[in-house]
Amino acid sequence: MRAVIQKTFGGPEVLEVVETPKPELLSGEVLVRVRASAVNPVDIAVRSGAFPLLGQPPFGVGWDISGVVEETGPGARYEIGEEVYGMPFFPRAATGYAEYVAAPSRQLARKPKSLSHIEAAALPLAALTAWQGLVDKAGVKAGDRVLIHRAAGGVGHLAVQIAKARGAYVIALASAGKHDYVKNLGADEVIDYRTTDFTEAVRDVDIVFDSVADGARSLQVLKPGGVLVTILEHVNPELEHTVKESGRRFAGVSVEPDYAALEAIAELADAGKLRPTVSETLPLEQVGKAHELVASGQTVGKVVLTIE
Repeated sequence: MRAVIQKTFGGPEVLEVVETPKPELLSGEVLVRVRASAVNPVDIAVRSGAFPLLGQPPFGVGWDISGVVEETGPGARYEIGEEVYGMPFFPRAATGYAEYVAAPSRQLARKPKSLSHIEAAALPLAALTAWQGLVDKAGVKAGDRVLIHRAAGGVGHLAVQIAKARGAYVIALASAGKHDYVKNLGADEVIDYRTTDFTEAVRDVDIVFDSVADGARSLQVLKPGGVLVTILEHVNPELEHTVKESGRRFAGVSVEPDYAALEAIAELADAGKLRPTVSETLPLEQVGKAHELVASGQTVGKVVLTIE
C-alpha cells in the first residue's frame, strides 16, 4: 500500500509517499480502506519537530480518516463494507495518510450518512476537540454565553456549530473578511479581534473556548463560575491556579479517541446542524502542498487529502 512517512524532521519536503506492507490486524481491530485523510495543525508541528509527540522519525503523521472497512479482527464492532470515520490512536502514531489503516474498532464510528468521505475526514480531531471541551468538560447548555476564539479555523468553525446546536449564544472572534462566513455558521455576534479588544467588548461569558493560548486575557470576560476551555494551554499549572483562584473553572483539553462522541457528532451532521468546511482537497501525492496550506494559517476550515 501507499503511505506517507518521514525519515527526519523538517519542512513539507521530508514527507515521502512510499510502498509499505498493509498493517496486520489484532483482536478488536478493523482494517480501513482510507478514502480521505485530513491535515491538522498538530501534523505540521509533529512533522517539523516543534512538537516531538512521536519521538524520533521515521514515522507517519496524520490521524483523521474516513473510509470503508475491508477486514475485521475477532470481536470488532463493524462488518466488512461499513463506512467509518475517526481519529485512531491519538496521541500515538496512526499513519493516517495511507491507503490502509488498522485501528481498534471502538476508536471509530459510522460515517455520517449525509457527508462524503472528504467531509467526514475533516471532522474527527477538530470536532472531538470542540466536543470534549464544550460538551464533556464545560457542559454547554441552552442559554449559555460562549466566546470562541479563531472561529473560522478548523476547530473553531465546528465549535461554533456545536455550541449553537446545544442552544448557546455564540460570540465569535474572527478577522473582518470572515465575518459573513462565521455568521452563516450560526454565530450571534462576530468581533474583529484585529481591530477590537475583546476584553473590552465582551462581558459575563459562561464559557470561553480558547484555541490561541490567550487564557489569561480570556479570564477577564468570564463570569464567576464560568469555564475557561483551553486546547493549547491544557498543561499550564500557573494558568490553572490563576483561573481557580479567581472563582472560575479551568478545563484543559487534550483530545482523545471517543467513538461515543463521534456518534453524537455524526447525528448532528445528519440532522443538518453540523457541517465541516473543506477549503482545499488534494491527492495524497501533494501532501507537502497540503501541509504548506495548513501552516500558512490562512485557510478557512480544513484541508483534506484524497486517497484513490
